[in-house]
Order: sequence, then C-alpha cells, then structure tokens
Amino acid sequence: MTTLATRSHPLRRIGHKGADHIAPGNTIASFEAALEQRVDMIEFDVLPERPDGTGRLLLAHDYRDANRRRATILELEDGLAHFATDAYAGVELDVDLKLGGYEARVCAALREHGLAGRALVSTMVRESLPRVRAAAPEVRLGWSVPHVRRDYLAHPLTRPLALAGLQVARQAIPRRAAGELRAGRIDAVMAHWALVTGAFARRIAAAGGELYVWTVDDAARIAALEALPGVTGVITNDPRLFTA
Repeated sequence: MTTLATRSHPLRRIGHKGADHIAPGNTIASFEAALEQRVDMIEFDVLPERPDGTGRLLLAHDYRDANRRRATILELEDGLAHFATDAYAGVELDVDLKLGGYEARVCAALREHGLAGRALVSTMVRESLPRVRAAAPEVRLGWSVPHVRRDYLAHPLTRPLALAGLQVARQAIPRRAAGELRAGRIDAVMAHWALVTGAFARRIAAAGGELYVWTVDDAARIAALEALPGVTGVITNDPRLFTA
C-alpha cells in the first residue's frame, strides 16, 4: 500500500465535496474553489445510477441530489480526468462510496487515470471494505463512522436521542476500529466530529491508523482538533476556515 504524501500543514486540510459552502458540491466549480484555498485533499462522493450498483457512476451525495442536478451532474470519469490534470498535482483524493456493489469499478477508474496512489477510498458500508481491499490493495482505505444517513445532532428534535447514542458509540466504535486497523483491514478512520475525543484519537494512533474528522464547519472546533494529538485531518464544507 502507498502512503499519503507529506502534508504541507500540521493538520491535513480537506474540502468536503470540494468546497460545498463556496460552490455547489461535487462540481468542477467546487473543486476549483477548494484548490484555490490550498487544500491538501478533496473529498467527493460517488453514487451508482441505480441502487444495485449498476449504471453510470455519478458524483453525487444521494439520489435527491443526483435528480436535482441531473442535467449537469458529473460522471466519475469526468471528475477523475479533471483531478488528473497538472493543476491538482499533489492534491490527495478522498473517494467516498455511498453504497455497495461498484467498488471494483471505482478502483479500476482510479488506476486508469493514474490516481490510485493519491486516493483514499472511504465508506460507511462495512461490506465494501474487503471488496475495495481485494480490488486495489494499493489504495488506502478508510472506514467512515458512524453509519448514519444524516447528521442527527443538527436537528433539535433528534439531537437528544443522538446525544444518548453518542455516549455508547464513543465506547464501542474506537475499540472496533482499532481492531480493524491492527488486522490491516483498513488504514484510516473517518469519524464524525462529535465522536472524537482525546481517548479516541490516541486509540486510533496507537493502532497505527490515521484519523480524519468530518464535517467541521466551525473555526474554533477546527483549531481544537488541530491541537489534539492523533488527528490526521479535518474535513470541512468551507476550506476558508482553515485560515480564519
């Protein structure tokens, strides 16, 4: 497996969907906006045209997003061709798989465009992890936790229940993730910011893994995470916050 390039900042700066708060996410405009903010890595979503994993591979977070942008949506091949240009040399890619069933196709496309060595493939779908590993052992692999469809902490009606579940998750997830790292089944953990504590970060670091925190849109929280030993990088919708 390859290692990520030496980062230019103590904290790896990652643009979510490019720079979703500057330009619509998963678009060329958003990727360009992230590049202008000198990010170290760009995260983007890959969704199959059909839920069974078949059809075109689209750069979209979900089917509502895909349908809304149907006329202008990028296909994976177009996005990778853009990232393969000289302007993005040295910029790493976090390729987030939203469903299962198309892992090998994504890995083959990364190889075809010469981007496998710059890519980290991440997913919440645990069944996808061994499929990616088998299809492309050279591609770094990240397990995204917890497995949720939306941020339940963001809504006042769901927040109390989410906070209760968070306490359980903070105990169970780090232990499970550390085991996956030690077994060589993953290389990194992509964790929601509310899960990340000093103990979480230390456990992942002790297991030899990298820890990426999503999705942080608050400058003070980014600064706090940067000061936390064991945090490799932070993913944000607004890369301008890194220099705020």
